Amino acid sequence: MQQTYDTILLDLGGVLIDVDYHATAEAFQALGHADFEQLYSQAQQDHLFDGFEVGALSPAEFRDRIRAVLGSGLTDTVIDTSWNAMLGSVHPQRIDLVHRLKQRYQVLLLSNTNAIHVPAFEAIIAQENGITDFKALFHGAYYSCEIGLRKPDAASFLHVLEKHGADPARTLFMDDSIQHVRGARQAGLHAEHLELAHEDILGLTQRLRLL
Repeated sequence: MQQTYDTILLDLGGVLIDVDYHATAEAFQALGHADFEQLYSQAQQDHLFDGFEVGALSPAEFRDRIRAVLGSGLTDTVIDTSWNAMLGSVHPQRIDLVHRLKQRYQVLLLSNTNAIHVPAFEAIIAQENGITDFKALFHGAYYSCEIGLRKPDAASFLHVLEKHGADPARTLFMDDSIQHVRGARQAGLHAEHLELAHEDILGLTQRLRLL
């Protein structure tokens, strides 16, 4: 029996925008910092990155912490460029998918992100997709660094849904990180793991017959 949903909650990185976490590690490695990949990964992050994602650290504080770990000679520009190296493109088909989903569901976005990535990916989307107000693409869009909450904590999901009067039991969350999917389920949402090695968000949406 097909589940009926009122609300679709989407992740950003890996779901809508291409992300290559190794690209950032490689950028820092090229500068002579071979241990960066041990410090950061998609599945488990150092507290430095968690704190940055919930706004506990400012960009300046984050850069200083990076310099403390990797070397004092790194400039702000070099850190930002290397940190943003993981950000890729948002394919037009994914933008179209959001528009089509909005015709049937309340479509929300919840992204674990930070104050250096936000202007960078918004600039990419503006340049490549002509969208100057990315948040306006959704009925509601939330960044962890702005709300002080991050996935997989239940409070992050419930905060977003409460803002829009959405029932967790009638909400479908889609994310490429299994720990976030588990967190959403613990918060009472339906959740699907997008396994990028096998399909993209277009394929998952089609498989679930959401449209």
